[in-house]
Amino acid sequence: MSFNLATILRESALAQPEKDFLRFPGGSHSYAEVDERSGRVAAALRRRGLAPGDKVAVQLANGPEFVCSYFGILKAGLVMVPLNPLLKAAEIAYHLEDSDARLLIGGAPGEAAEALAEVAGVGAVAVGDLDGWPAAAVPFTELLEAPADDDLHPGAADDTAVLLYTSGTTGRPKGAELSHFSLYMTCTIGGQTFGAEPDDVVLAVLPFFHVYGLSSILNSAARHGRTISVVPRFEPQAVLAAIERDRVTIMAGVPTMYHALAVADSSAYDTSSLRIGSSGGAAIPEQVLRTFEEKYGIPVLEGYGLSESASTATVNPGAANRKVLSIGKPIWGVQLRIVDGADRPLPPGRDHVGEIVLRGHNITKGYYKRPAETAEAFRGGWFHTGDLGYVDEDGFVFVVDRKKDLVIRGGYNVYPREVEELLYRHPAIAEAAVIGEPDDRLGEEVVAVVSLKPGASAEPAEIVAWAKERIAAYKYPRRVRIVAELPKGPTGKITKLPLRG
Repeated sequence: MSFNLATILRESALAQPEKDFLRFPGGSHSYAEVDERSGRVAAALRRRGLAPGDKVAVQLANGPEFVCSYFGILKAGLVMVPLNPLLKAAEIAYHLEDSDARLLIGGAPGEAAEALAEVAGVGAVAVGDLDGWPAAAVPFTELLEAPADDDLHPGAADDTAVLLYTSGTTGRPKGAELSHFSLYMTCTIGGQTFGAEPDDVVLAVLPFFHVYGLSSILNSAARHGRTISVVPRFEPQAVLAAIERDRVTIMAGVPTMYHALAVADSSAYDTSSLRIGSSGGAAIPEQVLRTFEEKYGIPVLEGYGLSESASTATVNPGAANRKVLSIGKPIWGVQLRIVDGADRPLPPGRDHVGEIVLRGHNITKGYYKRPAETAEAFRGGWFHTGDLGYVDEDGFVFVVDRKKDLVIRGGYNVYPREVEELLYRHPAIAEAAVIGEPDDRLGEEVVAVVSLKPGASAEPAEIVAWAKERIAAYKYPRRVRIVAELPKGPTGKITKLPLRG
């Protein structure tokens, strides 16, 4: 059987060629336009001598060039390697070398040009001015001058479509190989389960180079013929303006985005078009969820997934059937288990916390050029997520924390998320992250790093005393650090690695 993921764009373009696929502050692109332009990119890449299976790195912010590059790469049977535009030269060079990339399509030359100088045999395509790029670089506009190619490479359904690098929080980033079929099934089933409607307009402020933005937003919209309202960078006022301008119906974001919008002044904007929200990437604190839902009058459904699961593994089945703070149930065709340290299945119940393991059509083929790490992740035939959780009697899944984030204090397990949930209820705290720090007597001590709301004041000792009154003695943070802002990753998700430094 042959299959190409770019079929999701082609079929929507055939069904509704004039419908807006992408909307930007300065204009829009129809399905037919994106299909035609990505066909030109595919033809140009083939003319450059790239053969099916070759890797093409794309280091661009959300924009038409990213989308046309992505679908052009797929159409040509090549493999897309999305890269964060904020990566430094050494990081870019690592990704180019590790992925065996033959071409880089980028937007800014500085760090990328330095990386290209270190890695032999990688060509460059520049979006924008050629100044600062290697002499052999060509402008992106040149790709669009090629005659459009309507042919979709008839590869195998299990061919790798995207080589998506993990965040590398536990070591150097690894490339998860996502197939055409796994990405197709995820966006098809995920969109149906979430409740996609033909006239939906979905907000795209999450970066397309991240699995959430790529699979759950870009792919899902293309598959179901929806319109995307693209916001290149998250800023509350820009998001609110896009919601009003494009009549956005679906808000998709990570918890920090919902928090920022919950406290933002939205009085000057019409957000009445919103009908539902989607949250992923990290657990959303209950206080943030309640505040946002009350302010905007829409339900926010949590889901769960990883780079290795092509974004979506579980979804809450609609507003009427959700369980607040649950990540929902596995999507069709995906199996989920909770296992103990010996990989034995655990029964339902919040007293039976274990590691979440998965298998199904959405799971990565493995880590590129890393057979030992692939074998370890897939021991027993299940993909081990590294996340801790439990399943209730109704089959709803609850994430407790990351396995690596678990704090063992004096022999007691402390789940940082539970402590963070408490801290978000403190009247002065805007954001909170709880970590473990080495302790000679107890092994680890519970430490909270928090930022304060504008105009609020609080002392570390006061926060410790407040928490002590509201949570078990072994759980409350003994030390509190107050910072101006918590570090965040490319999607706006709080990242704990710098806090442990």
